[in-house]
Amino acid sequence: MADKCSEGLLNGAVPGEQGKQEKSVKRGNWGNQIEFVLTSVGYAVGLGNVWRFPYLCYRNGGGAFMFPYFIMLVFCGIPLFFMELSFGQFASQGCLGVWRVSPMFKGVGYGMMVVSTYIGIYYNVVICIAFYYFFVSMTRVLPWTYCSNPWNTPDCVGVLDGNLSSRVALNITQLLNTTQKRTSPSEEYWRRYVLNLSDDIGNLGEVRLPLLGCLGVSWVVVFLCLIKGVKSSGKVVYFTATFPYVVLTILFVRGITLEGAVTGIMYYLTPQWDKILNAKVWGDAASQIFYSLGCAWGGLITMASYNKFNNNCYRDSIIISITNCATSVYAGFVIFSILGFMANHLGVDVSKVADHGPGLAFVAYPEALTLLPISPLWSILFFFMLILLGLGTQFCLLETLVTAIVDEVGNEWIIRKKTFVTLGVAVAGFLLGVPLTTQAGIYWLLLMDNYAASFSLVVISCIMCVAIMYIYGHRNYFKDIEMMLGFPPPLFFQICWRFISPAIIFFILVFTVIQYRPISYNEYVYPTWAISIGFLMALSSVICIPIYAIYKVCRSEGDTLLERLKNATKASKDWGPALPEHRSGRYAPAFSPSTESHLEVQPLQPEKGQSEAAAASPVQGSNGSAHSQDSRL
Repeated sequence: MADKCSEGLLNGAVPGEQGKQEKSVKRGNWGNQIEFVLTSVGYAVGLGNVWRFPYLCYRNGGGAFMFPYFIMLVFCGIPLFFMELSFGQFASQGCLGVWRVSPMFKGVGYGMMVVSTYIGIYYNVVICIAFYYFFVSMTRVLPWTYCSNPWNTPDCVGVLDGNLSSRVALNITQLLNTTQKRTSPSEEYWRRYVLNLSDDIGNLGEVRLPLLGCLGVSWVVVFLCLIKGVKSSGKVVYFTATFPYVVLTILFVRGITLEGAVTGIMYYLTPQWDKILNAKVWGDAASQIFYSLGCAWGGLITMASYNKFNNNCYRDSIIISITNCATSVYAGFVIFSILGFMANHLGVDVSKVADHGPGLAFVAYPEALTLLPISPLWSILFFFMLILLGLGTQFCLLETLVTAIVDEVGNEWIIRKKTFVTLGVAVAGFLLGVPLTTQAGIYWLLLMDNYAASFSLVVISCIMCVAIMYIYGHRNYFKDIEMMLGFPPPLFFQICWRFISPAIIFFILVFTVIQYRPISYNEYVYPTWAISIGFLMALSSVICIPIYAIYKVCRSEGDTLLERLKNATKASKDWGPALPEHRSGRYAPAFSPSTESHLEVQPLQPEKGQSEAAAASPVQGSNGSAHSQDSRL
């Protein structure tokens, strides 16, 4: 006992606060608040900011799209971000442990875990492809520059090929028509060499060994960065969350100096105000805000759970959300300045070269880079930026799963062996990602991206809002935040949480259903059985909610169904701040004989107090148990 006390003093604890020190040491905390902010920025700012937002912006009215985009940020994005951060920080628990607030809804936490699992599997495959392009860019001439490679077809026409003039007539009209119908060397490199794409999603073909090796590298990097949990990842994000902005700035400065860059940027920003009355534009804006911030993935709750109890997460949520959206807008300048230069070089409209998703990252943009002097340098920078953007999100996805498992088991053994839990999750993620490195892997990757993390996230987020605001009670939650931050949430956020944000989430759900179209990849249309698998993946996360709710109601006490429902939704006794010194007010522990015996009371007469304490000291019984001579003390 003396050794434990001395150890606590060496670690900065004071007598009587041993529980605080043990709890902090066990679970871990961020080294400082900058680590949390950078990690959250890295989590929110991902590949979608670069390859999805600019495309949505130009397709939905250019600068006019900014108006609904920022409206949705204010009324939906920031409030939901603040809710998840405050939820995790108050309880200091991951996406499962926080549902002590209303145990019947713990299925929401399991749904978040399922979604994070799906995203973590295919997201790292995208990172591994970026790793592959990063490695092959370390050459004097990029391999997708010319059409003279074994994998190229007669239809290939490169923008730098010497025989371009011999392939087309000198008539400028024919030249433009041929250019518009051409197959670029970057596209053939992507489809015929990197992927060696099969003709059907069911035809897996062989595993692409270069991609498999890069997938292993990706998972090793993620594991090493998370080997000590937030203590190690908190140091890594100083680089992974900041360096992408250095690369973006370098590419932006290079891009705007190119001929035709202004045309591309104007195409990106010129407002088409007539489109602002189109419901699809508002739906795209709401969806982009929702998915870009990472709401309902479980990562925000997990990252905030490692905060200090009194951290100002209200300030953090505003900073991180605005940084995320500003990054999206900034990335649009980088993308469209280069695409404008490429369109000018080809003599076509910018819309002919604009693309989104993998088509932008691995076909359109790499081809544009071949037109630049020292093209391998720009290619290395671009793909290194994609790797860092992806890793920032992947760190949080893996930590979400590991934290949920460790918090749920909660014993000393698994806390000490957390590194092995991280290793086990990483190995499982690698093995599950192997099918995505086959010749049909891109089909499966896009299937998971379109179904596993689409409308299910909207359903999870909507149920979370309802559970916190209407089942647990908005007044209770507002008091919790006031106890944590020292002030209640502003009136604007109270209104958004109760009415506006759930309404917008419901709008996103309806919009997603109305706008649904069966998935396709270029000219390939997915078969019905593949789409059915996609829907099953989407339902697999949502189905956790009713299944666990039924289980919890059946296990709850009560003679009638109504009593069981009431007990299943009532906050559990251990809901609240994790550390004893923060459990004040309605969370203060009730006094009982067992707790009174552990209270330290300063006697008015020291000599008398010492003699009484000696008389009441525990005596070792013959059976090895300790008992007090006066149970009233």
